[in-house]
Amino acid sequence: MARIQLALNVGNLAEAIDHYTKMFGVGPAKVREGYANFAVDDPPLKLVLIEGHGEPGTMNHVGVEVGSTEDVAAKIDESRRLGFDITVQESETCCFAVQDKVWINDGEVPWEWYTVLEDAPQDTSLVKLGAKPLIMVEGNSNVCGPDGCC
Repeated sequence: MARIQLALNVGNLAEAIDHYTKMFGVGPAKVREGYANFAVDDPPLKLVLIEGHGEPGTMNHVGVEVGSTEDVAAKIDESRRLGFDITVQESETCCFAVQDKVWINDGEVPWEWYTVLEDAPQDTSLVKLGAKPLIMVEGNSNVCGPDGCC
């Protein structure tokens, strides 16, 4: 099942977890230091909360979680046919998971299409980004985009 991913910057992770658990009626699927994600069935949503890497209350990045590497490969093929500017990342560690993904860089906001291959106990993707961040919070370049994540 595919689901939209919405990653939000939060100021207090514990308070945000409590709020979104009540809002969606489901607890987080994964919690790490400064990070939590929810796999919500109704509506189909992967909600990601990131503490300390952007202005609280702003979007960090957006994407679509798909079921397999084959689904990512199909999106790569479709994107190439449509002439989109894409960035392909294989076995990329992002958001405490190893992922295969493609970033579609066209449009005003790049989107990632990804599948999770396995859990990652550490997240090495919390980096200062270069030229192509997804969303840039003024004065803070810790965001997710084709050049790095979260």
